[in-house]
Amino acid sequence: MLTIEQRIAVEIAAKPHQVQAAVDLLDGGATVPFIARYRKEATEGLDDTQLRLLEDRLRYLRELEERRAAILESISEQGKLSDELKREIEAADTKSRLEDLYLPYKPKRRTKAQIAREAGLEPLAHGLRDDPTLTPETFAQQFISAEKNIADSKAALDGARAILLEEFSEDPALLGELRDWLWGNGQIRAHVVKGKENEGAKFADYFDHAEAIKSIPSHRLLALFRARNEGFLDIELEPLAASSVARVEGAPDPAVLAGHAYGEGRVATRFAIDNRQRAADVWLLETCRQTWRIKLHLHLTLDLFGRVREAAEDEAIRVFGDNLKDLMLAAPAGPKVVMGLDPGIRTGVKVAVVDGTGKLLGTHTIYPHEPRKQWDESIAQLATACKAFGVNLIAIGNGTASRETDRLAAELMKKHPEFTLSKIVVSEAGASVYSASELAAKEFPELDVSLRGAVSIARRLQDPLAELVKIDPKSIGVGQYQHDVNQVKLARALDARVEDCVNAVGVDANTASGALLARVAGLSPGVAENIVKFRDEHGAFKSRKDLLKVPRLGDKAFEQCAGFLRIADGENPLDASSVHPEAYPLVQRILKNCGREVKQVIGDSAFLKSVNATDYTDEKFGLPTVRDILKELDKPGRDPRPEFKTATFADGVEDIRDLKPGMILEGVVSNVAAFGAFIDLGVHQDGLVHVSALSNKFVKDPREVVKAGDVVKVKVLEVDLPRKRIALSMRMDDPIPEARAPGVTASPRREERGGRSAPRDISSSRAPQKPAAAPGSNAFADAFAKAKRN
Repeated sequence: MLTIEQRIAVEIAAKPHQVQAAVDLLDGGATVPFIARYRKEATEGLDDTQLRLLEDRLRYLRELEERRAAILESISEQGKLSDELKREIEAADTKSRLEDLYLPYKPKRRTKAQIAREAGLEPLAHGLRDDPTLTPETFAQQFISAEKNIADSKAALDGARAILLEEFSEDPALLGELRDWLWGNGQIRAHVVKGKENEGAKFADYFDHAEAIKSIPSHRLLALFRARNEGFLDIELEPLAASSVARVEGAPDPAVLAGHAYGEGRVATRFAIDNRQRAADVWLLETCRQTWRIKLHLHLTLDLFGRVREAAEDEAIRVFGDNLKDLMLAAPAGPKVVMGLDPGIRTGVKVAVVDGTGKLLGTHTIYPHEPRKQWDESIAQLATACKAFGVNLIAIGNGTASRETDRLAAELMKKHPEFTLSKIVVSEAGASVYSASELAAKEFPELDVSLRGAVSIARRLQDPLAELVKIDPKSIGVGQYQHDVNQVKLARALDARVEDCVNAVGVDANTASGALLARVAGLSPGVAENIVKFRDEHGAFKSRKDLLKVPRLGDKAFEQCAGFLRIADGENPLDASSVHPEAYPLVQRILKNCGREVKQVIGDSAFLKSVNATDYTDEKFGLPTVRDILKELDKPGRDPRPEFKTATFADGVEDIRDLKPGMILEGVVSNVAAFGAFIDLGVHQDGLVHVSALSNKFVKDPREVVKAGDVVKVKVLEVDLPRKRIALSMRMDDPIPEARAPGVTASPRREERGGRSAPRDISSSRAPQKPAAAPGSNAFADAFAKAKRN
């Protein structure tokens, strides 16, 4: 039998010794980012994707081994562990196979079969099975016993059948065979629950739906399960077999009947039961029928539903993780003064201005929309703030009143060209969650909850990564059926993605928040807070070595985190790079040989390309590490994120009613699912580009073409106002479909979309709010007051 390391090696296309090295490092407390970046020699270059898969499989297989040991111990304690059974258990390579083998020995509540055994009916069951010439009713007479509560031969035969049903249904070989057969021939069929047609109308496409279980897409399966959980659909797994008989509407499907007959037949074959006109043949065949219909079909349905659901959840989690990564690694606007506008109608537009470092300069609330309609006054107030704080960019949340607020900003820019402003609509997903969080309360204890969202919107334009780490990844809004999947597995996967993103970019140790530092490899939330407290008390860190003075940041944590923390303008220029302190002696060797200072070498591409990396390899540093160091010296602390750019929403297109088939528009990819991409056009409702309309070439995975945050050009194909659906295409030559009846559209099902529904006024859905701050209570209001006095 293969070892855990050997099995993983096969699965991730690596060598066993590479896997063993990675496992040893993980067991020693090393993190995936650290291993991927700084232990390439040990793992021979396993990347972070392979390492994450290795980490997941290592967890699964170790759980499998723990379960195997527990099963062996349980069966051994029962005195039933034969050598053959032990070999089968030790050879089981999946949890389902292991559980199949354990099923006959698994402690159970008192079943009908157990009660029948206690009543002495096992000889009756086995006697009829072994000798079908016996007449069941006659043979059963001798087992009648008032003392054992067996009143007649029927009661005796019912007990005997219960024993055989349990034995037949727990046969590991039969279970495995029928599971494989049902996987290849099973069909998931959904029917609407009677009386739920109107209430469950959003699932109307599934009211009579059938699809092969082995090929159903993950998003469709999760939609079916959600509809079932909400009480709108009944779902079953039908076994199919070839049938040449045409199906009659309202009558049972011949293929399904044939499928059930096949299952019953396999049970009979497994236990050598056949109708040879012997006295017990009919009784035994009925036992086989019930074994399949009552026991095996139900058991295998639950088993296979569990299998496909787990696979669907894994796919949904993967999609969520990919979208989260794209969003967190979106291009940062950089250290610019940003005004954040959190749109609202009745509650007003919340305004916050932050400086280039993200420090809050001031907040205010304006009321340009209904019911106050203080349009001109609002523009004047924004102009005052722009002048007072030197605003460069305006970030507008994409919720309710977003386009109206965008128009307000456009008029501000038109009336005041001297400010040279740019405006960008950004996703406000998660801003309300952050506003009411303990972290936000700690960061802005005196600030009204409703205004914290505007701060988050402004900061996420400056640096999406630094701001989004403060929000629970599940609240960022780029998932697909995120509430329907295993929440522990989802949280673990998303945390891993966030960790990978943060460490891929690097973190400034002197400016990063505790939330951001906590995502650095090797740092716990407690140690991250200690770093913040230490620099507040002692000033900025001058070198990476100073980090060792932080309470609870020991040598092991330093080893893991040091390469990902940056010290800008510190004592050692290397501290601003991703060169790990353990490799500083190697850099010194290079400098000594060339007779130059580190500042002279950094950025000198011609010189660095002339260095022969093999001249500096040794037992500790191999060729991959030396090459990484030379590359980093060329562009120290380089940011892997793309260049900042924004979409330009079309003027006059502010609502879904403004969209017309044939329009060519620019938008931002807000979410990517297995079936396509959602595009924010600035009309409060995302449109969908189906996977088939992403490119003129075949696209298997939409992320091959687009990712969250991309700016794309799309063509409007259809607009379904009643159901708020917008069908788009990225193929400009796609024809416009013929007009359809109201409510009829070719766009994919709403329950498949996974994107946001009509955005809400986030200021009205947050935690209970304090009264708005009085004018003059902050720098923003002071600027207004000063402007009025002048």
